[in-house]
Amino acid sequence: MKLEIKDLHVSIDEKEIVRGVSLTVNDGELHVIMGPNGSGKTTLAKAIMGHPQLKVTAGDILVDGKSILAMKVNERAKLGLFLQFQNPIEIEGLGLLNFLNTARSALTGKPLQFKEFMSEIRDTSKALGLKEDIVGRSLNHGFSGGEKKKAEVLQMRILKPKISILDEPDSGLDVDAVRIVAENVEALRSGMKMGLIVITHYSRILNYMQPQFIHIMKDGKMVKEGGKELVHEVESKGYNI
Repeated sequence: MKLEIKDLHVSIDEKEIVRGVSLTVNDGELHVIMGPNGSGKTTLAKAIMGHPQLKVTAGDILVDGKSILAMKVNERAKLGLFLQFQNPIEIEGLGLLNFLNTARSALTGKPLQFKEFMSEIRDTSKALGLKEDIVGRSLNHGFSGGEKKKAEVLQMRILKPKISILDEPDSGLDVDAVRIVAENVEALRSGMKMGLIVITHYSRILNYMQPQFIHIMKDGKMVKEGGKELVHEVESKGYNI
């Protein structure tokens, strides 16, 4: 799967936030977007998924050469796009297991083999260090910050998207949790040849990942691109590079 963002401009309430971003993500590639707060990183992620409060004023988003701008969020998800939220919302009364079951069935169009499905959930939960009873609880309700982020990765591993966007997957996590999340994401990317965009402020999660492309975003634009060496430049000089 190939995701192309071409000269994208995005506004919220008539204020332009993303100002001419271009980016191409191919199968198996890991792209990291770094930048100061307010640079438009989260807005870009939401625009890719079709957030209804955003308005694309120019440019295009294409999947395998076809524009997806007219598609709704669920239609983009069925194509294979996935967004891990920076701040996952709590939905009391919606069981995590039921949510995963419904989402997976909607994507595949087939009824699930429940025994195999539960085995996959148990194995993935164990790999993420989540308690066994997590899937019996309401979606994110009463979860710690770390549990919310791990539950998002659980969803990603169960739904098996073709391209995933992770918005600050390391925020609020301790050192061990960052490693666990990063290793699980890397395993899925390499095993499935999944394209991946990781948005982060910090380099620590990249100690456990192998990004091929680093992008620095400021004031709604990509201002510098390079390899992993660019991370060390940011650490030493900040975003004034």
